[in-house]
Amino acid sequence: MRQNIVHIALVVKEYDEALDFYINKLNFELIEDTYQPEQDKRWVVVAPPGSSGCTLLLARASKPEQEPFIGNQSGGRVFLFLNSDDFWRDYHHMLAQGITFIREPKQIEYGTVAVFVDLYGNQWDLLQLKEDHPMVKRTQ
Repeated sequence: MRQNIVHIALVVKEYDEALDFYINKLNFELIEDTYQPEQDKRWVVVAPPGSSGCTLLLARASKPEQEPFIGNQSGGRVFLFLNSDDFWRDYHHMLAQGITFIREPKQIEYGTVAVFVDLYGNQWDLLQLKEDHPMVKRTQ
């Protein structure tokens, strides 16, 4: 059996401001942006450059009960983990783009990591896993 997680939905306030952040600040690629008239919403999918794995579905909050989750998808914990092939390149690029880091870079047993927040406050790990990490071996 082979299965994959294809998308992770990220609740956003507005599509275009989210696209601006993910494409222009994080250098993500736009995979799809399709209007769905029957639901009056867009299907907006982005992915990190060079990624062939899971993508982010930018899902605009469409009901009042969804709005409190914008920026708090995981209850204040790190929500998403962005692995890089060059931590320092991406870290310095993100700083230059005005990305806010709430935990400075550090070396730990599995690699290099720092925590940043997206435009809504969701916490992300920027990391570069060591070559012998199980996830690196899994994707080779």
